[in-house]
Amino acid sequence: MTRLGWLLLCAAPCAAHMVSMSTGDLKVEGDRGHFELRIPMYEMAHVREPEHTLLDHIRFRGGGDWVKASNAGCHQEQDNYVCTEELQFPSAVESLDVECTLASVTVPNHVHLLRAYRGDKSDEAVFDLSYTSAELRFRPPSFFETTVREMSAGFMRAAGGLAPLLFLASLALAARTKRELIALLASFLAAEILACAIAPHISVPLSPRFIEAAAALTIAYLAFEIILLPQSGLRWLVVAVLGLFHGAYFSVFLSESGFHATTFLLGVAAAEVLLIVLFAFVIGRLVHWNWTRRVVPVAASLLLVTGVVWFFVRLRA
Repeated sequence: MTRLGWLLLCAAPCAAHMVSMSTGDLKVEGDRGHFELRIPMYEMAHVREPEHTLLDHIRFRGGGDWVKASNAGCHQEQDNYVCTEELQFPSAVESLDVECTLASVTVPNHVHLLRAYRGDKSDEAVFDLSYTSAELRFRPPSFFETTVREMSAGFMRAAGGLAPLLFLASLALAARTKRELIALLASFLAAEILACAIAPHISVPLSPRFIEAAAALTIAYLAFEIILLPQSGLRWLVVAVLGLFHGAYFSVFLSESGFHATTFLLGVAAAEVLLIVLFAFVIGRLVHWNWTRRVVPVAASLLLVTGVVWFFVRLRA
């Protein structure tokens, strides 16, 4: 592959957002419903004809048939793009089937949080590229259902985000021994938890653009350490500081979803532990085959270029 080809490959992740999220509220009364979709304006660059496209990619079925909407309209409201529509169901709604494919018209890692209300009863669902349908039953979920849903959401956010995956790969490359790998992972998880704990008390909210640019820079910095400072000490402390920025991403999701931090972060931790073990296993095999002298600096160099390019693209977006 030519040098230009490698650079294009490194820049490819910049096409996706780390923080890509929208919310929806559905209020049902009898056989009628009102739906409101809110999506950040920075997502509109990826959507063609959003006044038609967005609402076409979230559908509701109640009373045995898909509902046809009326009075649909969209407008800008400060930093959000807001779409609303009225729904007429065949009969009074007891439960709803929802199909949401917004990730196919925004970016692949887009997440949609839908909350539905009927009187004093409510339900909610989380949709992404791999989870496009759900049933809303308008009853309080059981403790087990809530726990599974929130842990699954945490697992998917950690395993499905490009920036977390790249940073975990950098983490596996940065560990020189198994003991150091455990220390790096522990400090990273502790920093993420700390960031989620302090985020609600910060008066100035962090913008998605800042969080994404900072996350890209953490990948670049850790790769820089691997290449130019191979014998550096206290690497666990560096990872802890960098982990605060990744925790900021999860804090945004927690604030939007209303999930319990404990169960959500348990899912995040489970995904990150499994992934770091997988990355470490692959690197261990390469060491066994005596490829490490080539693989580690080359992989770290690619991560460094990716992080730097991603940082400047998001800073200028």
